[in-house]
Amino acid sequence: MNPGKHGRNFWIGNGILAVAMLTLFFMGPLSEALGIWAAVLWMVLAAVGMAFLMSGKVDEPPSPD
Repeated sequence: MNPGKHGRNFWIGNGILAVAMLTLFFMGPLSEALGIWAAVLWMVLAAVGMAFLMSGKVDEPPSPD
């Protein structure tokens, strides 16, 4: 994988993870408004964001020294 080039899924995943981070910053007001669904929303956003990030990986990991 070239160090300077990232695919579309990489940027979509990072955007979704940024929204998940914002939900953590505002978890207090969100939990008052949504209840337990605020935590469920955060978990879904984090899982979808990581799925997008990992979907672009096709390279084998480097061999250990």
